[in-house]
Amino acid sequence: MTSTPNPAISPLALIADDMRAVDHVIAQRLTTSVPLIGQISHYIIAAGGKRLRPALLLLVCGALGYQGKQRFNLAAVVELIHTATLLHDDVVDESTMRRGRATANENFGNPASVLVGDFLHTRSFQMMVEAGSMRIMEILSEATNVIAEGEVQQLINMHDASLDEAGYLRVIRSKTAKLFEASAQLGAILAGSSPTVEAACATYGQALGTAFQIIDDVLDYDGEAVEMGKNIGDDLREGKSTLPLIAAMQRGTPEQAAMVRHAIEQGSTESLETIVSIVKETGALEVARTAAHAEAQRAIAALDCIPSNMHSASLLQLAAQLLSRRT
Repeated sequence: MTSTPNPAISPLALIADDMRAVDHVIAQRLTTSVPLIGQISHYIIAAGGKRLRPALLLLVCGALGYQGKQRFNLAAVVELIHTATLLHDDVVDESTMRRGRATANENFGNPASVLVGDFLHTRSFQMMVEAGSMRIMEILSEATNVIAEGEVQQLINMHDASLDEAGYLRVIRSKTAKLFEASAQLGAILAGSSPTVEAACATYGQALGTAFQIIDDVLDYDGEAVEMGKNIGDDLREGKSTLPLIAAMQRGTPEQAAMVRHAIEQGSTESLETIVSIVKETGALEVARTAAHAEAQRAIAALDCIPSNMHSASLLQLAAQLLSRRT
């Protein structure tokens, strides 16, 4: 693949019309006789977000020449699965803010958020059956199962300051990167691609999703709450050992490492300003950004066997721009 991306143009601009078609499918499939389901579903989906997972599916379809309408249905499916995980995540994490406004659980309560998340999962499975492909069912059912495993593993890891980088990566490759991987792989399956191309697309998605989550964790200590649309320090309050904290404990003085370890174990944000200073002073953010850069490069390398066209150039640009992400 040799297409050169244009940095002045958003990599998602090419699929703007396709994304509107996906939004139309989502709106149609959220129709239900139970008003609260529609109310909460529309609330969280209307909050926006980057919609990277459906975008990946659409860009891969475009790069590989598939223009069938099933791409809209499956792009909607992956967005509904993602939305369901957000609803459940916010309940588990006791989050109060997402994308700059109150979370659904803050507005409607935990029971309603959990149950509507269940509805979105079951509706997505109804929709994926319509594709009439056991291979597609296999990919999506495995993805949802792996995501659930990742969520449980993250719960087990809460307040565990001994978690190392390998353990951290295992969680985010399950919890976050798996749906990126499945989204890109589905595009290749819809296009009838060879096993080699399908595997390359899956690798691209997994690497991109991994880099995305690492940068997200960096921004918890290097961003502004108003930019991020969340509360700075949420990860620390939840007792999550993310890569910036792991690197800070490895690179800091014994006193600095002890302070970070205590904050993780207690889920305390009382010393948040000090923790942020330690993360920055120890070079932990640079360690994490280097890890994200390696994943982005892995994603870019996976595109070598993808045809050169405007859609594949956008996939390349998406990986490149991820490293300068600020929100």
